[in-house]
Amino acid sequence: MNRAQAFAANAPLMGVPGASSPPGGKGDWFRGAGGMRLRAALWRPSLPKGEAPRGTVVVSPGRTEPIEKYFEFIGNLQARGWCVLTHDWRGQGLSARLLPDRLKGHARAVEEFLDDYNRLLNAFEDQCPKPWIMVGHSMGACLNLLTLESGEQRFAGAVLSSPMLRIKTGKRSMWSVKLAVRWAIRNGNAGDYLLGDPDDPFDHTFAEDALTSDERRYEMWRQQLYACPHLGIGGPTYGWLAFAIDAGERALKPKALKSVHIPVAIVQADADDVVWKQTARWAARRLGRGRYVEIHGAKHEVIMEADDMRGVFLREFDAMADMVAPVVDPSLTADPSARTEDVTELAAPVA
Repeated sequence: MNRAQAFAANAPLMGVPGASSPPGGKGDWFRGAGGMRLRAALWRPSLPKGEAPRGTVVVSPGRTEPIEKYFEFIGNLQARGWCVLTHDWRGQGLSARLLPDRLKGHARAVEEFLDDYNRLLNAFEDQCPKPWIMVGHSMGACLNLLTLESGEQRFAGAVLSSPMLRIKTGKRSMWSVKLAVRWAIRNGNAGDYLLGDPDDPFDHTFAEDALTSDERRYEMWRQQLYACPHLGIGGPTYGWLAFAIDAGERALKPKALKSVHIPVAIVQADADDVVWKQTARWAARRLGRGRYVEIHGAKHEVIMEADDMRGVFLREFDAMADMVAPVVDPSLTADPSARTEDVTELAAPVA
């Protein structure tokens, strides 16, 4: 098989017993910025004959997360009647990596990611019925917000999980971190592991490394990773950290936030060790139609959390879906963006 034939072939979707790809999906390759081969996948819901999908949800994972990690969530969306388009960002999943060492979590420029996302939408637009809802987690949520701020108008609403707007830097101040990153990049070390720590993903354990309190979901993802080691990503590089800081600062510009006119719900983990929840709340208040929901006790990976906390995210998605693609009398549908107050959910179970 030559390179052209390999690109034309369907992209694989890796599964393990208990976490296989939902039915009705197909992986594909598309060309990102600079011609990089990137992976995406599109699922269609199983519906009664003659019934059309409600629309399309475009799901953007966070750092280190491949398409496979979202199989359960994709099934949830299909069951609600939605088509689902998701993708691997450049440098992770089965998309092209940026360095010879596949485990290095590297990035170069924010513009490359935004260009990739625009190319994704253009490549699959004809296959994705409207309306569209944007769903992103962490790094993906930050890039999603930047996409809206740049003028993307094809989406009717967005639900963002723990967006990477301002990352936590431990005992180091953000000022000192920026200084160290600039020094590393100027000295040609952008591709080096941050602080020399490879953070081998195959050595992780639930007790020490989990970003969810749900051990079953954590271990299921571990089985997927062991079954396809090529999905793994280790620690970030100095280049990735420079990209992450830049992306968050751009997204937080007040004028840019006010330029977003579609309803946006930010669902933030209360016990988040990765990003600052206060920054997410600040951003939500400055969006034109923003809503902030904080899930009490949830860790960073809200969509992978225990059922009661995860259910809060699904409830916010359902509220957004009922607003942009109502299945009942629109006058009876609550508009989640109409409420401007902050909400702290106690994670009541949702069917």
